[in-house]
Amino acid sequence: MAITQAMCTSFKQALLDGEMDFSSNTAQSYKIALYTSSASLDAATTAYTTSNEVSGTGYSAGGNTLTISTAPTTSGTTAFLSFGTTTWSTATITARGALIYQAGGSTPAVAVLDFGGDKTSTAGDFQITFPTADATNAIIRIA
Repeated sequence: MAITQAMCTSFKQALLDGEMDFSSNTAQSYKIALYTSSASLDAATTAYTTSNEVSGTGYSAGGNTLTISTAPTTSGTTAFLSFGTTTWSTATITARGALIYQAGGSTPAVAVLDFGGDKTSTAGDFQITFPTADATNAIIRIA
C-alpha cells in the first residue's frame, strides 16, 4: 500500500462537468483527512474513505474543514487556488498523507497529499501549511 501525491482523476472530470465550485460564495465546503502509511491513495482515489484514516487524541474521523485562502484566480495560463493552514490542536497522531475532498454527498476526492514519511505530533499541534498561492506552487493548479 502506498500514498502517491496526485490531483485525483475523478476531480478533473468533476471540474469539466461543473460539479466542483471553489468560489468564495459557494455552499460547498472542502475537508482534509489524514491517513496512516497503510493507506492506499493515489490519482485513482474517487472519494473520502475511513480505511486507514488516522485515529488518536485530537483527531475526529473526516478531518478538518478547509478555508479557501486564495479563491480561484489566474496568472499567465495557469489557474490556481489555495487553502489556509489547518491545525489539529493538542493532537497525538501519526500521519503519512492526506486527502482533500468535498464535504457532503458522495464526498468526492480532490487531491492526495504525500508527506514523504510519517509525521507525528504528541499532545501538540499537527499542522498543515499549504504552499504559496501562485501559478508555480499553489496546492491546486491547472496549467
